Amino acid sequence: MSILEIRDLQVAVEDKEILRGVNLTVKSGQTHAIMGPNGSGKSTLAYAIAGHPKYTITGGQVLLDGADLLDMSVDERARAGLFLAMQYPVEVPGVSVSNFLRSAVTSVRGEAPKLREFAKDLKGGMDALSIDPAFAQRNLNEGFSGGEKKRHEILQMELLKPKIAVLDETDSGLDVDALRVVSEGINRFRASGETGVLLITHYTRILRYVQPDFVHVFAGGRIVEEGGPELAEKLEAEGYEQYTKATA
Repeated sequence: MSILEIRDLQVAVEDKEILRGVNLTVKSGQTHAIMGPNGSGKSTLAYAIAGHPKYTITGGQVLLDGADLLDMSVDERARAGLFLAMQYPVEVPGVSVSNFLRSAVTSVRGEAPKLREFAKDLKGGMDALSIDPAFAQRNLNEGFSGGEKKRHEILQMELLKPKIAVLDETDSGLDVDALRVVSEGINRFRASGETGVLLITHYTRILRYVQPDFVHVFAGGRIVEEGGPELAEKLEAEGYEQYTKATA
C-alpha cells in the first residue's frame, strides 16, 4: 500500500501566502475529492506537490511512502510514483504523442519498454479512451481540443501507472461525452485498488461518474470541512458562500 501524507503544508507565490497549513492523507484504493471556490488554493496544492518552481514551500512536508517529495526534483517525484494531470496541458511542438509517452514510461521505469509491448499498450489505451490512432504521430497537444488534451493526460496516467495521481480540474472544458470517457479512464485506473487519486474540481458533475471516498472543502488556503460523497451533494445544493464568508 502507498500513502501520500501532506503535513501542515504552507505555500507562497511571490511572497503571498496561498496555502496556510494543509493536512491530508491519501492511501492506495482511495479517491479524495478537493473542492472549493476559485482562488481557494486547490491548484496551488497540486502544483506545489508536483514541484512547480513558481510555488515556494514555506513550511510542512509532503511524504510518499515515507520519503519527502519536497527534497526531490520534479523527475524524481515522478519516478517515486507521483503523477499530475494538469488543468491546461501544454503543447510540445516537434515531439509526437507516441515518442513523448514512450520517453515518459522509460524515464519512470528506468528502462525502455519493448516496442511491441509498448505499441500494444498504447493502442489499447487509445482505443479505450476513444482517441484516433492517428494522434499517436501528431505533435503532443498541438491543435488538440480541450477534450483531446484531457484524454491524453489520462492515457499518460494509465501507461505510467503511478502510485498517486493528482488530477487538477480534469473535467474543466469537457463536454458531456468527453467527461464520460475521461471518467471511465479514471475509474479503470483506480479499479486495481493499488493507486490513490486526488481529484481537484470546482464542480460536482465529474463526481457523478467518479465516486469519491472522501470530500474535502478548500477555502482560504485550508481544508475547512471534510466528509463523504454526501458533502459534494451539499455543495451542489448550497454552494461555497458559507465557507468564503467564514474565511474572508
